[in-house]
Amino acid sequence: MRLGVNIDHIATLRQARGTRYPNPLAAAALAEKAGADQITIHLREDRRHIQDEDLQELRRSVQTLLNLEMAATSEMLSIACHVKPDIVTLVPEKREEKTTESGLDVVRWETFLSPCVEQLQSSEIEVSLFIDPNLEQLEASIRLGVDRVEFHTGNFAEAYDRENFAEPCRALKNAAEVARRANIAIAAGHGLNYDNTEVLVRNLPEIEEYNIGHSIVSRSVFVGLEQAVKEMKEVLQGCRHPQSKNKGESFYDHRNWS
Repeated sequence: MRLGVNIDHIATLRQARGTRYPNPLAAAALAEKAGADQITIHLREDRRHIQDEDLQELRRSVQTLLNLEMAATSEMLSIACHVKPDIVTLVPEKREEKTTESGLDVVRWETFLSPCVEQLQSSEIEVSLFIDPNLEQLEASIRLGVDRVEFHTGNFAEAYDRENFAEPCRALKNAAEVARRANIAIAAGHGLNYDNTEVLVRNLPEIEEYNIGHSIVSRSVFVGLEQAVKEMKEVLQGCRHPQSKNKGESFYDHRNWS
């Protein structure tokens, strides 16, 4: 099970003061040293955190995989085909949002997305779509011939905080089973932390990769980035995190996932 560490928030901290630090390249190196299997960044149209130079330098320095999240615009497609990250994850993007709030509406934009996917794949870049765990969205993604999908776990994360997360978990599992049958790689991300990720790890073996940023960077304030990444790797490997609330285990033991 792979861990993609999103380092956008390192760049957010840098941009807040307009300094040269903290350096996203250093963060990527530390994350890889601690066991990250992938570095994930989002080059937004407004350049609120990651900058073009960061992308170029990370492409040269990342030793594992570089996953570029981006909107499906002509500008971003041109940048991606030039820099050639290992993976491009197409995401919806709105200027006013704090972070990506929902999955891409592939059903609505399928015709528009088709040449975008073809252009990226012709540049030997794997294409992932960031979608809600909705079967219609997944089926449209399958028709586009993408290499992978990343399920938006925001609804699950919010429901976890309310301790009422059975339904979003079932939606994730149903979608993951369909994606597995279609032979598409499966990732998950958004709102995941050291507690709620354990629920998915225990119950959704179909998910092969987790992209996590905010909770790891937040944890690193107290324990350092290497330790924060190591602790999340332990969660993915099935080792209980010392701060876990046991919600994952109780759900696993007493709820029906069928």
